[in-house]
Amino acid sequence: AGAICSQLRREGFDAVPAGDGLAGLGLFRERSPELVILDLMLPLLNGLDLCRIIRGESRVPIILTAKKATEAELELVTRVRAHLRRAGISEPETESGNLVVGPIQMDTERHEVYARGESVDMTRKEFALLETLILRPGKLVTGTILLSEVWGIEYVGDGRTLDAHIRRVRSKIEEDPGRPRYVKTVRGLGYKLQP
Repeated sequence: AGAICSQLRREGFDAVPAGDGLAGLGLFRERSPELVILDLMLPLLNGLDLCRIIRGESRVPIILTAKKATEAELELVTRVRAHLRRAGISEPETESGNLVVGPIQMDTERHEVYARGESVDMTRKEFALLETLILRPGKLVTGTILLSEVWGIEYVGDGRTLDAHIRRVRSKIEEDPGRPRYVKTVRGLGYKLQP
């Protein structure tokens, strides 16, 4: 927790660590944070139980992590930024709502997507999927991260829902959805948005 908090502070966030689940619950109730990062293996009160308690009191964004996960701290910072952006919470460094990769442009403030200059209608889930990918151009985004960020901690299911949504996103932004140029599959791992 200390290393993650240090990285978040370097990025300009006000991050406070808790050594165990009970301390985390106390901090949550005392500070009412804008986002919570929970380790699944917390002592005294584990991450899932703490998540259920918090969820019963608040709709604050929650990111679950695990000490054995290979996810880099910078990747976690990117996830924090994406959650806060979707929640409409200002970030330390103000930035335009426009995200552009290749011919794809997203305006996160107006919830608009353009492909090759043409407006594209997307559902909230499709928009969130594309946003999660466009924030990491050229990088693998695992199915676990996509399910966590787009469907939230409450989502229970398998990858077929994700695959179906990816197909719909491709049908709307690719010139040839059968041979996607931008939303690429990394077999057995996840997807990436190719610039």
